[in-house]
Amino acid sequence: MIRGTAAARAATDPYVPKNGNAGVDVERYELDLDYRTATNRLSGTARLDVLATTDLPRFTLDLSRLQVGSVRLDGARVGHRQSAHKLTITPDRPIEAGTRFSVAIDYAGAPRPRSSSWGTVGWEELADGVIVASQPSGASTWFPCNDVPADKAAFSIRFTTEAPYTVVCNGRLVDRTVRSGRTTWSFEQEEPTATYLATVQVGRYTTREVDLDGVAGRFVFPPALRARVDADLRAVPAMMATFQRLFGPYPFPVYSVIVTADVLEIPLEAQSLAIFGSNHMGGRGEWERLVAHELAHQWFGNSVGVAAWRYIWLNEGFACYAEWLWSEASGGRTAEDLARYHHVVLARSAQDVVVGDPGAARMFDDRVYKRGALALHAVRRAVGDDVFFAVLKRWTSEHRHGVVTTDDLRDLVASEGASAGIERSVVDTVFAAWLDAEALPAFPG
Repeated sequence: MIRGTAAARAATDPYVPKNGNAGVDVERYELDLDYRTATNRLSGTARLDVLATTDLPRFTLDLSRLQVGSVRLDGARVGHRQSAHKLTITPDRPIEAGTRFSVAIDYAGAPRPRSSSWGTVGWEELADGVIVASQPSGASTWFPCNDVPADKAAFSIRFTTEAPYTVVCNGRLVDRTVRSGRTTWSFEQEEPTATYLATVQVGRYTTREVDLDGVAGRFVFPPALRARVDADLRAVPAMMATFQRLFGPYPFPVYSVIVTADVLEIPLEAQSLAIFGSNHMGGRGEWERLVAHELAHQWFGNSVGVAAWRYIWLNEGFACYAEWLWSEASGGRTAEDLARYHHVVLARSAQDVVVGDPGAARMFDDRVYKRGALALHAVRRAVGDDVFFAVLKRWTSEHRHGVVTTDDLRDLVASEGASAGIERSVVDTVFAAWLDAEALPAFPG
């Protein structure tokens, strides 16, 4: 597993080559923002606590089309310049490697999504509010950052907007004040968070507090959707109980579910919360597997993050497999039955994707998701249930709030398997067949 400055040294990611910034490891973001919904006007200050991982005569941050007014380094104004997606900061004297420093950036503008190979990402206006969905490269649309998945940081977000709107950000709501028709919402997420998982959601919502197997829960939704939301989220407490039993303790202090009035193409996860469109709340539970999928991401993808986007199967394969585990636990089809079904479907599909490194164009291909889940099922069949479920708990515990690679999982399975007399070669063979080759292997025997 990669932690701290070692993570930040992976300054760029070939899947998102325009993102990332050499020599900086951001340890904390403090965002103090003011937003006008009618005009889509965002202004404020971002304060970043940074560790220099190399000598820095200058350094850059990711920031897309928002205008910087001033930059202060440890309280003193310094020079800066901007391009479409980069902010370059030049200190008065070079910063030595190993130095911790703070940078405060005043900025403003009309945030809008950023174009990417996968469509637009980042800040997006709803019919009446805002949704932020930054995976994999859209965090720069609303704050200056080091936008690569390996550089996790704590977040403090203070967000002010018109009083009729509810705001939800990552982590705990620690304060809410109303003054002159405007409300300031303050959130703290102490747990390390990847920039693409930082979010703000704004809408005319109501909030229902719920207990989720001992975890504080918030369901946030338009009042008109209450009956449908109550019906379709009824299973979340039981899901949380099942996943805590299988994966270990929930890794954050709160779990929020936001439902927008707008229709969304797909649900979205962010750190400590998930976002669904009104179309995902039909009132009949038809999207229950996706509710399970997004909850599972809190362990797989959010707490245990990827060191680079090539390892996205670790996020999506685990979340898909969690769907199957929930189905079985809740009296539906077994994981074995669902694995067999999806293997048949995949066998009819093109055999031209390498799950362990699919390439940027295919990182969100459904075959990566489903074949990733099948890879986990193959591991389970090879090592047995006792080893497999012990691996899941060790994975989420030993790599809690860190970032990982496929080799980390391979080594953990081999380590746990060795205690049960399973040879390393068995583990290596399964991983190679399912993750390193284009051809779909035979169903695991």
